[in-house]
Amino acid sequence: MCGRYTITVSVEELMMRFFIDQANVPYHIPRYNVAPGQLIPAIVHDGTNNRLGELKWGLVPNWAKDEKIGYKMINARAETVREKPAYRASFQRKRCVIPADGFYEWMVVEGRKQPMRIVLRDRSLFAMAGLYDTWIAPDGSKLSTCTIMTTSPNELMRDIHNRMPVILKREDEALWLDRGERNEELLHDLLQPYPAEEMEAYPVSPKVGSVKHDDPACAEPWNGE
Repeated sequence: MCGRYTITVSVEELMMRFFIDQANVPYHIPRYNVAPGQLIPAIVHDGTNNRLGELKWGLVPNWAKDEKIGYKMINARAETVREKPAYRASFQRKRCVIPADGFYEWMVVEGRKQPMRIVLRDRSLFAMAGLYDTWIAPDGSKLSTCTIMTTSPNELMRDIHNRMPVILKREDEALWLDRGERNEELLHDLLQPYPAEEMEAYPVSPKVGSVKHDDPACAEPWNGE
């Protein structure tokens, strides 16, 4: 699964990386321990341009009776996304990307869980494949939410966890965001493990296990002391 990640760059850097003219976010500060249930920066395509806004992490399908379902739907498995009722419609026409510069996963080491931060070797921004939807509450208010796609682990991740987020190759990002693209086989082929040789992982402090910690120390290499 993918349950924590980092996005430590500025709005301006996000806009340049993803070719965005306008951003619909009230503000953005570096975030070192993003968690489910929080509002997170996400990118969608409106048919003409990429748009940067905020979505709540934890998908609530438009047909859901209760928004609490979102806490169980922070990830969508690539293998079953076309069959699951909660994700099928969004996979067809409501795809987004969630920008990040690292994610966390917990590795079992000598009987204890050691948090690891996984990044690209060049420390660049990357795009995790996501789905989104809008739910209308009984009082008429709207809630826009998202989920992060996961897939089988690559060689690097295999010793850490049995799942990893789908990280799109740069050349595939526009295709994933294209709302007019309905070729499910073509889209599904994008949901592959990212090349292990372009990634690296290192241990970080156990403090990332608590959402109350969100500072640079969360992402720094940790020597166990």
